[in-house]
Amino acid sequence: MQEQFIKFLKAKTQDNTSFVEEIASVLDIGYDAAYRRVNNKTNLSLEESVILARHYKISLNKLFEVSNQNTIVAELSPRITNIVDLENYFIQSLINLAPLAKIKGATIIYSAKDIPLFHSLKDTFLTRFKMFVWMKDANVDISLSKVSFDDFNKSIPKTLLDSAFKLGEIYNYINIIEIWTDNTLSGSLQQVLYYFESGLLSKEDALHICDDIEKVIHHIEKQTIKQSLIGSKNKSTYHLYKCDLHPLNNTIMVKTAHQKVFFSPYSVINYFKIEHQQTCDHIYELLEKQMKNSKLLVNTGEKDRILFFNKILKKIDTVRVRIKIDEKLSYL
Repeated sequence: MQEQFIKFLKAKTQDNTSFVEEIASVLDIGYDAAYRRVNNKTNLSLEESVILARHYKISLNKLFEVSNQNTIVAELSPRITNIVDLENYFIQSLINLAPLAKIKGATIIYSAKDIPLFHSLKDTFLTRFKMFVWMKDANVDISLSKVSFDDFNKSIPKTLLDSAFKLGEIYNYINIIEIWTDNTLSGSLQQVLYYFESGLLSKEDALHICDDIEKVIHHIEKQTIKQSLIGSKNKSTYHLYKCDLHPLNNTIMVKTAHQKVFFSPYSVINYFKIEHQQTCDHIYELLEKQMKNSKLLVNTGEKDRILFFNKILKKIDTVRVRIKIDEKLSYL
């Protein structure tokens, strides 16, 4: 494994000096001692391995990827347990996404089990309700308490909303491909019903959220027809596929001309980040196959596109009726 580790480090070095001299300098040892380590005549200590990993800005876990092609390393997103964590999540996501907005051809592919995140980052009741749902899922105290959406909404810090809105804006500068099914909206609608029936969401707020969801759908339909993001200043493209074959699970692929990164969710908002290129290439192939087996709605004809969006809008209307008459609805 040490031989593979050294090869990995050597491939990453950008110094014009001798690789052995560089290792000697980093570890603060003599040339001969560094030479023996580079040539596997002396084993690297754990401490030395950590020092080298830090210097070359790699994770020691990367060794698993180097030494075993059947093992990959996933980066865990920071755990979100409170409002501060959520705000930091938005801030860090913005930092990570901002460079993509400057890369020509950068694309986000979103296999959407639920409304994609960036549709829920605007100044709406829907955005605030989604934050409420996320906190109910992530924070034990909030999940066990009877905190209502109204109470939560009144306490949302302005800095949290501002960071969310800024993140939502950056998506307007990145090409977007979304894959939906007829049930993509069902999760959000079920959340509205659940908290309404629990008494934690008022009828008035529930109907406001339904109105916001409907506005999102109309916005998406316009973008689908235009094949571009409305409000984008760099003419970013938007393509929506309707999938009838496979269930979706909110997986995300970020693709540029030089790299692919894959995000796999493990909770409502947390995810695993995978940069192992062979795995990313494989996932991208699967997403491409999924798109080939789906309908690009701009090409399906006006009738099919109208039927798809009308079916979604009827679900929203069904939930509105349920809220207004306050009877159980079991077939969503």
